[in-house]
Amino acid sequence: MKKLIVMLVLAVLCSTSAMAQTGEENPQEPLKINDSSLTGPEFPGGLDSMYAFIYRIINYPQEAMDSNIQGRVVVTFIVEKDGQILDASVLEDIGGGCGEEAIRVIKAMPKWKPATLNGELVRMQLKLPINFLLELQPRVSRIRDFFTKKRRRTAK
Repeated sequence: MKKLIVMLVLAVLCSTSAMAQTGEENPQEPLKINDSSLTGPEFPGGLDSMYAFIYRIINYPQEAMDSNIQGRVVVTFIVEKDGQILDASVLEDIGGGCGEEAIRVIKAMPKWKPATLNGELVRMQLKLPINFLLELQPRVSRIRDFFTKKRRRTAK
């Protein structure tokens, strides 16, 4: 199962990029950082948990399936100093409702562990690609079912 998740992770999310923002400058102006004292924000539980979360709630839009639309949607969002997700928007869209679905998933995320720069909490903008691939749909459904069943068992 872990091998399958790793394969899907590579297919769905391939990279992130980030810019930190400190409170000293204009909060709307990103500060580009090339500093080893920067620690990026982290989804609760790490990357594996983020991938599991995405696969658990993402729905391939029917319009995209009917039109055989696949490809990569790139979204950007800010992880605030308190871990909240703000300003989610689509940078690259493939149509068919995929951009809207990617934004829905990002907005549904729980609070993240915020980024730090020199020990201080900073807001950071992330860029996240999400691949919509029709051939992965049966696998995504099985993974979603697995996590749903697992959650039910742990709740009992």
